[in-house]
Amino acid sequence: MTAGRAERDGVAAVRPVVRVGAPTERRNPHSLDLDLMSTRDVLTVINEADRRVPAAVAAVLDEIAETVDLAVAALRDGHRVHYFGAGTSGRLGVLDAAELAPTFNSPRHWFCSHLAGGPDAMWRAVEDAEDDERAGAAEAAECVRPGDLVVGLAASGRTPYVLGALAASRAQGAGTVLLCANPEAEAAASVDVFIGVDTGPEVVTGSTRMKAGTAQKLVLNTFSTAVMVRLGRVYSNLMIDMVATNAKLRGRMISILMEATGCAEEVCRVALREADGDLKTALVALVSGAEVPAARAALARSAHQVRGALELLAS
Repeated sequence: MTAGRAERDGVAAVRPVVRVGAPTERRNPHSLDLDLMSTRDVLTVINEADRRVPAAVAAVLDEIAETVDLAVAALRDGHRVHYFGAGTSGRLGVLDAAELAPTFNSPRHWFCSHLAGGPDAMWRAVEDAEDDERAGAAEAAECVRPGDLVVGLAASGRTPYVLGALAASRAQGAGTVLLCANPEAEAAASVDVFIGVDTGPEVVTGSTRMKAGTAQKLVLNTFSTAVMVRLGRVYSNLMIDMVATNAKLRGRMISILMEATGCAEEVCRVALREADGDLKTALVALVSGAEVPAARAALARSAHQVRGALELLAS
């Protein structure tokens, strides 16, 4: 670690400088002449680099599966999943958590996102926020409870804010996961599950919003979607736990009900109306042939699991 200087209140202040050895900080030999290339060639180099990402994510599916199982167990026991991140990593965590309630009608408290520097950091860089290990630890100590699952998001695998949050969460009795783009991150040994996605050097050196960010988005999408599937918020491959808040979604509910039951559109419209707009209740009623009150009761008895409700009505 070396030191840099900056002016603060007219006085030169010494700030720490860290040279990170993560793969995302290395130069990519395939893009050395990037600024001399044609627009089409720049796009080709970026696209060819991006093609590496799905394979890198495929290599860590076992670790993602383990994280899914931990999250499902935590949520079923009344606990929460937390994302802690900074910069691009933190913003992607905010995005993933924000999309779950409108997509799967999941309780908003299930997934909680924490971004170094607070809400303002979504739109601008907040000075030194990611270097504040104590801030991450303090936020985790305040928000994380025993039994929760905490996922740290850091492209380099060494972001102090994230590591501080993970350490404090572990002390609180929470499960811990680190997702990064550095398979050799030292912090791997200090978490319950380590997901090190090997995306290699970026096309633009150090720009972790590129391959590393794409990999993180894929992992988070895969993780949170699988959690929702395991919690019964999907029937077959249909999104059934949704609230129709606009015309498009109301039409989607009818289409999903038709796909799930094989019934005609008008039959599905009537069933949905009789179920007061509740897609799950209408689905169970149509598939089982039960009346709406019986379908609703079966869902209540099966913790609102469609498969479980259908089994109850068939027995």
